[in-house]
Amino acid sequence: MSTLIPAAELAASNSHPYPNDSAEYRAARVALLTEEIELRRHIERVAEQRRKLPPGGAAPDYDFVDANGKTVKLADMFGRHDTLVTYFWMYGPQRERPCPMCTAFLGALDTPSRDLTQRIAFAVIGRSPVSRQLAFARERGWRNLTFYQCVGDAFPHDYRGLAPDGSEWPALDVWIKPDGKVHHFWASELGGTQDPGQDPRGAPDPTPLWNILDLTPGGRGTDWYPKLSY
Repeated sequence: MSTLIPAAELAASNSHPYPNDSAEYRAARVALLTEEIELRRHIERVAEQRRKLPPGGAAPDYDFVDANGKTVKLADMFGRHDTLVTYFWMYGPQRERPCPMCTAFLGALDTPSRDLTQRIAFAVIGRSPVSRQLAFARERGWRNLTFYQCVGDAFPHDYRGLAPDGSEWPALDVWIKPDGKVHHFWASELGGTQDPGQDPRGAPDPTPLWNILDLTPGGRGTDWYPKLSY
């Protein structure tokens, strides 16, 4: 394994002032760049550790309904792939409209899902009928996401999309078929792990909305959330 150049050295050698940068700004930016390089390397180490996870538990034999009204299993969602990513979104039949934050997340994945599905399968699962999910998708202009309805509440209950009191939570899960059987591979498992003063969030957060805001001076703010309309 090659030895990595120290982050501080790499940051200093690649620091190029922009017009009218002050020395104070450039020094602070180089210090920040050093931390950003360390963060990138940490993310890479975590990703490598994640890839080495053994198969998780075998998935129970849940039923789902696809856009054609056909009953399918998790295994059917894989298509030609050996890896499946599912997102359970908060759009149960009791909701007049879907969760705005789930909507922001899925909206950011609709176009890149064409690229994602070259390597993996990606499915959106909700408790509402697929026709209802698709109607909202068309309203938003989504064209590429694939939707399923879970039959009953066993799946969202088991995989942390549904609390005992009936409230919904989003759930991002990865599934694999190492032996022809579906196994759970990864889920965020981060609900309730946020630090003081933080809203619940992933680590790293997969939502582009929050990642872009984190680049700005105001950050995410303390009381702003996405809406379905503005």
